[in-house]
Amino acid sequence: MPYERHATETFPKTETYGLTSQLRRAAFSVAANIAEGAAKRGNGEFRRFLDIAIGSLSEVSYTIQLAKDLGMMQTEEAERLEAVRTKASKLTWGLYKSARTRTGAAA
Repeated sequence: MPYERHATETFPKTETYGLTSQLRRAAFSVAANIAEGAAKRGNGEFRRFLDIAIGSLSEVSYTIQLAKDLGMMQTEEAERLEAVRTKASKLTWGLYKSARTRTGAAA
């Protein structure tokens, strides 16, 4: 999620180790878990890491909503980030289903 750093730069300095850090770490975790899972042996391990990435995407969504509700993020910025997160989530779910199908399990 390339936009999260820019969006969090306007968060209050008191949130540097709170919401700012949480959103950045969750967004980074998505890509990191996909990359790590791709390096594992077999689709089962890959799916496990994709599942973790999907959880991180949910965490990103919640954090965006919370930041908006707390007035730390404008509605337009929150909507833009949520649209990016939704696209990433759909792509990750598609990858998860594809990996699941290749092992012979029902999609």
